[in-house]
Amino acid sequence: MSASLELTKICQDSPSGQLLLGIRQFNAGQWYECHETLELLWIPATGDLRTLYQGIIQIAIALHHWRNGNFNGAISLLDGGVDYLSKLPQICLWIDVAELITQAESVKKQLEGLGKARMAELDTHFIPKIVTASV
Repeated sequence: MSASLELTKICQDSPSGQLLLGIRQFNAGQWYECHETLELLWIPATGDLRTLYQGIIQIAIALHHWRNGNFNGAISLLDGGVDYLSKLPQICLWIDVAELITQAESVKKQLEGLGKARMAELDTHFIPKIVTASV
């Protein structure tokens, strides 16, 4: 089996309990905690799974930076997270990667429109949530 088929097969697997915990933390706005949870998965991971965890971690920390008033950090990490996620299939470990990319791009656009001085006025409707998809 080729390496690319092996990676695709991995993305089609079901998520671990640790990943599901990270998703719950992300969706509850516990972005730093999500980062800590997923970092434990990211360190030993390879291939698509490493890329997935890195992308989610960067978006989680971007949102953490937004909440703490770090405009440049939020914008930069939203870009980085999208870059990582864009390398993946549309669904990986039941996560709707394409939807997370769309949401991250949308919140970035909203933040850029508000600018640094008004970033706290972000409509919370635009805050990304990790959506799972049936495979």
